[in-house]
Amino acid sequence: MPKKRRNPWCLLPLSLALIAGDIPATATEKTVTFRSWSPIVETTNQMIAAFNQKNPDIKIEAKIFNYPDYLVDLQTRAAGNSLPDIIGLEPGALTQQYKQFLLPLQDLAAKVWGSNWKEKFYPIAIEQARLGNAKEDENFYGLPVLTQTINLWYTVPVFQELNLQPPKTYDELLKIAHTVQSKGAAALLVGAADGWVRRDIYMQLIHNIAPGLIYKAEAGELKFTDPPFVSAMHWWKRLFDDGIIQPGALGLSAYPGSMELIEAGRAATFPMGAWWMQQATRPNPPPLSKGLSGFAPVRFPDVTGKGQPDDCLGGIDVMFGISKSAKDPEAAFRVVADWIDGAGAQALINTFNDLPAVKGLSPQKFETENEQRVWQMLVNDWLPKVKYARQLQKPEVKQAFEDALAAVAAGELSPEKAMERIQTAADKVR
Repeated sequence: MPKKRRNPWCLLPLSLALIAGDIPATATEKTVTFRSWSPIVETTNQMIAAFNQKNPDIKIEAKIFNYPDYLVDLQTRAAGNSLPDIIGLEPGALTQQYKQFLLPLQDLAAKVWGSNWKEKFYPIAIEQARLGNAKEDENFYGLPVLTQTINLWYTVPVFQELNLQPPKTYDELLKIAHTVQSKGAAALLVGAADGWVRRDIYMQLIHNIAPGLIYKAEAGELKFTDPPFVSAMHWWKRLFDDGIIQPGALGLSAYPGSMELIEAGRAATFPMGAWWMQQATRPNPPPLSKGLSGFAPVRFPDVTGKGQPDDCLGGIDVMFGISKSAKDPEAAFRVVADWIDGAGAQALINTFNDLPAVKGLSPQKFETENEQRVWQMLVNDWLPKVKYARQLQKPEVKQAFEDALAAVAAGELSPEKAMERIQTAADKVR
């Protein structure tokens, strides 16, 4: 966004429709419908074209939305029993919200890839695909297409000009804030109007303070009002009070708002994830994004005094599910399988849209050494160490977090009161 995503470059200002395939319709041609917020339209076009080169008998009708509009469309279509054949999903809350409308996919996967199909994927991708399932429910309601880490990025020329090093601690980030503000830049430029951005930052704070604890609280083993969670909310507030996050952040969208400022060199650091790589592959990217020459990833600064965790949060960026109302589930799965591990998947990864969910995929071309170095670091060093998801499992808890984080940043709630509201939401779910 996330995320991820969420892949956040997919949060386009307007819903865009695309219909792929120049093959004339025939009586035997099958049509598969697809709706999602990710990948972006241009990338989805390339995936469809790559698929159709080998599968001329299937026509794909796809519509890509910005993320908030996609959620509204998904809810409306589910209520009207008019879901498309293939839908974009996030692991956890979003998948659990719609799993009653989704086909389990493990049998189709075994039919296409064999009984050992799960070995094709990175272990964290398989683990998170069933995030939020009841203990007795081993179904896969979606299969991962892309994975990711969430982290910070820094703008290389900003640090070079000021002779600074990327921050490893909160105090270092605070010193950077004092230095870069006179240059018209933000120490941590955040499009905090988007709930997923607020949640991503909190998740990294609590991961630093108490790794893994938030998932126990969501399961009811702990309370969100316990000290570590309140402490993380206080650190969130400090980012605003100390001027590390720029004034007006709550009124700035992540895409295109913060993106445009970041690419204009107005950010020392900014909270995105592995998906930021795709900035380099857009048409006519600005100088900092061209070849990814102006940006590099860094882990979130430590707020505990104990050092940064070795692992980043991350896992699945986007999954694809197949609705129960699909007219031809096997045809729909042919599309999904190709976009995970076929010609469409290669077209997808060539855009650096995010990291692959299956092993062995890599872009066919790197524009710069920095672009290749970043890819190798994310795939080989960071992704294998991911232990915990950036996502929460329950939609109600997720929404309560995003609302509470906005209220705390605006000074409308204290961190303590905010965590009480989140606990209340969690109690209602249980």
